[in-house]
Amino acid sequence: MLTAVIAFFIGGLVILATTKKNPLSTYRAIFDGTGLNWFFHVGSHKIGIPFTDTRVWFPWDTASRSAMDLQQTLIIVTPLILTGIAVAFAFRCGLFNIGGNGQYTVGAIVGVQFGVWFAGLPGPVHVIIAMAAATLAGALWAGIAGLLKATVGAHEVITTIMLNWIALWVGSYLVGFNGPMQDPRALSAPVTRPVAQSARLDVFWGFPTLQGLHIGFFIALGALVVYWLVLNRTTLGYEVKAVGFNAEAARYGGISVPRNYFLAMAISGAFAGLAGSIDILGWEFNLDLTVVQSVQIGFIGIAVALLGRNNALGIFFAALLFGALLTGTSTRNLDPSVFKPELAGNLTQIIQGLVVLFVGVDLLVLYVWRALRRPFPRRRVES
Repeated sequence: MLTAVIAFFIGGLVILATTKKNPLSTYRAIFDGTGLNWFFHVGSHKIGIPFTDTRVWFPWDTASRSAMDLQQTLIIVTPLILTGIAVAFAFRCGLFNIGGNGQYTVGAIVGVQFGVWFAGLPGPVHVIIAMAAATLAGALWAGIAGLLKATVGAHEVITTIMLNWIALWVGSYLVGFNGPMQDPRALSAPVTRPVAQSARLDVFWGFPTLQGLHIGFFIALGALVVYWLVLNRTTLGYEVKAVGFNAEAARYGGISVPRNYFLAMAISGAFAGLAGSIDILGWEFNLDLTVVQSVQIGFIGIAVALLGRNNALGIFFAALLFGALLTGTSTRNLDPSVFKPELAGNLTQIIQGLVVLFVGVDLLVLYVWRALRRPFPRRRVES
């Protein structure tokens, strides 16, 4: 919490230095653009129960502008939760999964292809098949780094970075002009065919034509529960944490360190691959070359995991923070008279970078603070 407060404080100094305006008013405008102010507009309204014609009383207006902004925020929060878990699970095993971008991209590629195939299947079955295939693809992609770590000791940071680039350029070839996945009806645009209607996730809040909030949000929340259960209620979770605390001690205790390295990376990749498929099946519906070449969700997931302290509840709130920042600073929501929208994205990146920086140095800060509070030893005076 303190880390985020310091990051926002320094971000406020940047606002003051660059715009000469009150940082609090800028942050207020960003907050209003996130839709989180929706919770403060209490009244008497009617809400329809999802997928039925029944309407019941509800204290908030679900069709207001702030409601639509909140839907956009939660759409972004959904993959951030999953990529945050992807980083956090590897962290628990003492590994640094910096390959979330590549695993997300592979999941999106496989998800869109399976979403195009099997168009005759019933909706739920088609969705499950596409998401399962994308999850498995992400697991296999990250599992390569885990296998190299387990067998030859290759550092996962190096291998996952290389796998990020491989995923980027393979995806660029597949989706790009004259690529095997390019939509033959859109020769002038490097984009895949849209997924079948049966493979699209249902929208439970908002309008499907306006990118309403889809049920993938609940899948992400379920993934948080699975993450907590695996780490705290299973033998696998115990072994993963034991290896993360001290690999040599875990090996001495009979735990297979190479096996857990592989499994931790594969499970991490599975969460990131699932994130890619949810974005495709939930609101994008096809994969564009510009999306393949500009994916940053995996890197933001690192900040989410760090700020959330690899804790399930912490990951949720960290994902909400970064998702709100991305929505609130968008050109669609931020008033140019308050802060130039083209600069607001840079402010978001500054805050993200500061969070990562301060999370990395917090142990040093605590050490210095305790050293300053420690009483100085008294010198003995010789008589």
